[in-house]
Amino acid sequence: MALPEAKKNTASVVDTKHLLQSELEESTRSLKEITLMLEQSRVELGKLTQRNAAVTAYLQQIRQQLGTLPAEEVQQAYDSALDAQQRLFVMRSQLEKLQNDQLHLEKHKKFLEQMQASFDQMEGGAEQGGKSTMASVEMLVNAQESERQRLSRQMHDGPAQALSNFILQAEIVMRLLDVDPAQARNELGNLKIAAFNTFQKVRNFIFELRPMMLDDLGLAPTIRRYAETYKEQSGVEISVTLSGNDRRLEPYIEVMVFRAMQELLATAVHQNQATVIKIQLDLGDTAVKLLVDDNGRGFGTDALDKESNLGLKLIRERVGMLGGTFTLDSAPGARSRLTMTIPIQNNL
Repeated sequence: MALPEAKKNTASVVDTKHLLQSELEESTRSLKEITLMLEQSRVELGKLTQRNAAVTAYLQQIRQQLGTLPAEEVQQAYDSALDAQQRLFVMRSQLEKLQNDQLHLEKHKKFLEQMQASFDQMEGGAEQGGKSTMASVEMLVNAQESERQRLSRQMHDGPAQALSNFILQAEIVMRLLDVDPAQARNELGNLKIAAFNTFQKVRNFIFELRPMMLDDLGLAPTIRRYAETYKEQSGVEISVTLSGNDRRLEPYIEVMVFRAMQELLATAVHQNQATVIKIQLDLGDTAVKLLVDDNGRGFGTDALDKESNLGLKLIRERVGMLGGTFTLDSAPGARSRLTMTIPIQNNL
């Protein structure tokens, strides 16, 4: 019986190592592409900046001669200035997005390299310790894959579908322009509303992926904002209580606590079918504590051992690595309370 199990573990190790290496290679390739696009965008931004400056200077001359120049030339000058400003705005936005993508990919690549280094150390270490670390690595990689699949589905069902509809609506407007201008204007109005709604969804999507305010303002304001947004979208009653000394923590602790809150909130709503959720964040002097209490259908005693609760298992694993604790107080058909506590060693 031991031989098949050993073969299974060996195959699992090989698969996990291969998946980790593939992910690292993909991240490296994407990082090179974005770096190249950044260089090209910076060159283009320089050209657009020069063009905008030239057009602005020309527009100043036009303003001084408004009474002597033909209306067509004045209109052309204003149109050129507007076009230059719009192109410059779009390019700056694109450059900012690429810079953010580059930053996130660099962090992701660094994390994968650290995981690969741990892999190599594990292969040369003790067998028992290696198995334990391997289980953690495999769980982490599987969780990342599951998250990527979820995001892929959201992109397909959300922005991607909306963009397809925009193309169809634009074609309808083009056909109506000559035969029914009034209807074309109505369709353009509908298109504008749809574009605005999609823009809001994309902003929420980006906030869920990586809220910039977590870097700018810290953990407590970000958790409060995320809970408010989640409440608006889901209709679930969510309250947030903050205690302790509101201050900045080490970045990796802030990210970990925020991601744990996201996972616990999603579990309470989608798995426990909760309608009332209470979030408590305590920033103590020696530890940070996060508690999520819901009125849902609860968990069984073996909840943290089930494959369906991969997110909870991953939280427990990460908290344990930092010397903290993760507890579940629940029973089937009853409310649940999940608590994680992480010791704070070095505050910012």
